[in-house]
Amino acid sequence: MDILEVETKETMSREEAAARLRTFADKLAGNNDIEFERGGMQFKVHVPDEVQVKVELELETDERELEIELTW
Repeated sequence: MDILEVETKETMSREEAAARLRTFADKLAGNNDIEFERGGMQFKVHVPDEVQVKVELELETDERELEIELTW
């Protein structure tokens, strides 16, 4: 059972998506807490020194999906 799940989906340019990923990566590398805002709410999540990384690529006839997941 999920205690909290926040999911957003938006359309942006490839360059904007890359910038968003860089910002997230910089925050992840910089300290043990990740802070972000969604829907007017602010979240702070503690991230340990080691995480599991899963990269999944799905190729369908008319759509591609790249999913990067961190768990701990």
